[in-house]
Amino acid sequence: MNLIRYIGYDIKHGANFVFDLPNGHDCWLFLLTHTPAYFYVDGQLEEYPAYSAILFPPNQKIYYSASQSIYENDWIRFDSDEAYVCDFPIQGKPFSPQDPEYCHQIIKLLAWEHAESNDKSNEIIHHLLSALFKKLLDHDDENLAIQHQLIQLRKEIYNSPEKEWSVKLMAEKLNISPSYLQAIYREKFNISCMNDVINRRINFAQDQLLNSNLSVNEVALMSGYQNIEHFHRQFKKITKQTPLEYRRSSIREK
Repeated sequence: MNLIRYIGYDIKHGANFVFDLPNGHDCWLFLLTHTPAYFYVDGQLEEYPAYSAILFPPNQKIYYSASQSIYENDWIRFDSDEAYVCDFPIQGKPFSPQDPEYCHQIIKLLAWEHAESNDKSNEIIHHLLSALFKKLLDHDDENLAIQHQLIQLRKEIYNSPEKEWSVKLMAEKLNISPSYLQAIYREKFNISCMNDVINRRINFAQDQLLNSNLSVNEVALMSGYQNIEHFHRQFKKITKQTPLEYRRSSIREK
């Protein structure tokens, strides 16, 4: 038996968004993020990359919040006694689905069928939820292990962009060749590993420029740049503004 209580997709919130429910819901909650977000997991608040999924069981603490200027996700609150939900092996912890776009499309279909609310739509909802959870486990054991390692690597990049990241260093962390890392990283996240590092560093710098009184040079160092000119070049390439222009324009917008 499956019963969707509430469902939403492409839901957007601002930078101050926080969802904090100490005792959880009395039903299941499934999320699929479109943007990076903070989750409270194992007693710690950590940032997870975009396109993370998480299944919260009933009556478990729920905490997640925006980590950038926009937070966006799909979500389903539902009742279920189906084995593919109750025995789902990853509960209460974010993970990265193999094909998040496929999952997103299923959630959209679920929302449309939920709006119909008749016997036929209820049957379709049952089959769509089954397909969603089967897709979430679309891994073989070897692939699942490397996928988990990639997620952990990306989480470390997001949490510590200031580290001296290189393809060689990242490959050594996963005990694979640099060329193989670059191939599977791009396949998994649709971006090269070094471009992901750069984007995260610039995103971190934007946050510091906007929310601190640190000088541009101090922000550059905190963001992992020892060469200030290199920081300026990469910042302008991505944002189309210099760091000072970005800070001044952001202050005017406020």
